[in-house]
Amino acid sequence: MSSFLFLYIAAGALAGVLAGLFGIGGGLVIVPILVYCFGIQGVHPDILMQVALGTSLACILFTSVSSARSHNKRGAVDWSTVKRIVLGILIGTYLGSVLAAWLPSDFLKGFFVIFLYYVGAQMLLGKQPKASRDLPSALPMFGTGNFIGVVSSLVGIGGGTLSVPFLVWCNTPMHRAIGTASAIGFPIAVAGTLGFVINGLGVPNRPDMTLGFVYLPALVGIVGMGVLMAPVGVRLAHSLPVPKLKKAFAVLLFVVGTRMLMSLF
Repeated sequence: MSSFLFLYIAAGALAGVLAGLFGIGGGLVIVPILVYCFGIQGVHPDILMQVALGTSLACILFTSVSSARSHNKRGAVDWSTVKRIVLGILIGTYLGSVLAAWLPSDFLKGFFVIFLYYVGAQMLLGKQPKASRDLPSALPMFGTGNFIGVVSSLVGIGGGTLSVPFLVWCNTPMHRAIGTASAIGFPIAVAGTLGFVINGLGVPNRPDMTLGFVYLPALVGIVGMGVLMAPVGVRLAHSLPVPKLKKAFAVLLFVVGTRMLMSLF
């Protein structure tokens, strides 16, 4: 257990930095590490991905708060946008968690791999949608929140990889989009964690010390360091050349995605 705890702490440190730096919840790092650790620990393959996703979203409950608070101190969170999208986010994320609980674990892993490649390509190419319009009205905003929430549940992330491009497309400045995305990550984590806990209760073959599909030892190890490191990521976001960092992170995503893809065969 001690060797895995070290990996969980390391994952938390990296996830915390990424949460503040890019406005993501850190799930892109947390999920692959959990999949690796759970595989070695002997978590049943039928529920391995569900436990990884549920635990990742539970971690984001804490890293998103730390990141959002740090961004808010710099005036980089648009709370009016958060309020407009939150209902769609909550409903979509919960429905996504229900769906994920019933989908085959290998399907979820394959979907996650595709998502890693998509995000990696987006970061490597440095593409951002042209700012061409204002935020949409209530109904399209609700639908956008639904979509971001469902995908976030299926891949165990805080939604920043989807919400940041959307906000930039709607003429939100980059730093403000990142800060707002970090705040949006909290309702995603709340609804997703609740869904994975409820739908994991009573499921056979779960490892000891799990609450539904949330593995508590990993949660403690990741969160402890993640909350401490999120403010570091915020400071970096306001001082370092983020585009260059994104390209380096994109390469890591391709490596991780390829490794997970090979594990399916």
